[in-house]
Amino acid sequence: MNQGKYVYSQLTDFLPKRVFDCLVDKYDGNKHVRFFTCWNQLSCMLFGQLTGRESMRDLMIGLDTHKSKYYHLGFGKNVTRSNLAKANEKRNYKIFEEFAYHLIKEARDTSVVKDFDLNIKSNVYAFDSSTIDLCLSVFWWAEFRKTKGGVKLHTLFDVKTSIPSCIHITKASVHDVNLLDVLQYESGGYYILDRGYIDFKRLYRIQLHSAFFVTRTKTNFRFRRMYSNKINKKSGVLSDQVGKLEGYYSLKDYPEKLRRIKYLKRRKKP
Repeated sequence: MNQGKYVYSQLTDFLPKRVFDCLVDKYDGNKHVRFFTCWNQLSCMLFGQLTGRESMRDLMIGLDTHKSKYYHLGFGKNVTRSNLAKANEKRNYKIFEEFAYHLIKEARDTSVVKDFDLNIKSNVYAFDSSTIDLCLSVFWWAEFRKTKGGVKLHTLFDVKTSIPSCIHITKASVHDVNLLDVLQYESGGYYILDRGYIDFKRLYRIQLHSAFFVTRTKTNFRFRRMYSNKINKKSGVLSDQVGKLEGYYSLKDYPEKLRRIKYLKRRKKP
């Protein structure tokens, strides 16, 4: 007979419940709730995530196998599919979003990655998106194409700690470049972007926040060199130029100087 806490309960004990309770009070998450609280809801969803459940039905099958241990696992007195679905639909998502960001901040403050070290004091971020396909007949609001639905998961990844610092979900039809308006730029930070994010008016906002961005140029990129910096060709750098954009509208959107570096990556011999 088990005399101690279950492993799952020991894992959830690491979560700062006081912080979660403050968020529940902030958004009245437990208002008119008698049994299935926000903490019970969080525990069920965490169980589904950790056990790799793919749907609500799949999650309930997994939960039902532990029915006699619901209370001790933190799921409450009873869990039904209708109660869980109603809680996911009706309760304010801000409770769980802000709690997730609190956990992310704690993880970033305590994380040390030794395998990947950068000789840069400021934080380095990589920003990109992933498309998640959805069934259009069920998620009608997530229309992507005529016969396809989906959402985009936009992630700002902290390269030094290997932990996401910001996650934003949109419809799959939203272009990636629009998410540059959502980010809160950190002074002195470095932001690595793909070519899909090239919008000089938006990139200039990064400059105005005293931050830096790194991206690849497009084939129609027009650039007027003003001067060149010294390079070490052994490092793979072919040129290091400073100049300004050409074109009336491009120069109007980004009036400051830009740095263009050509780099040749040599493959290692097997």
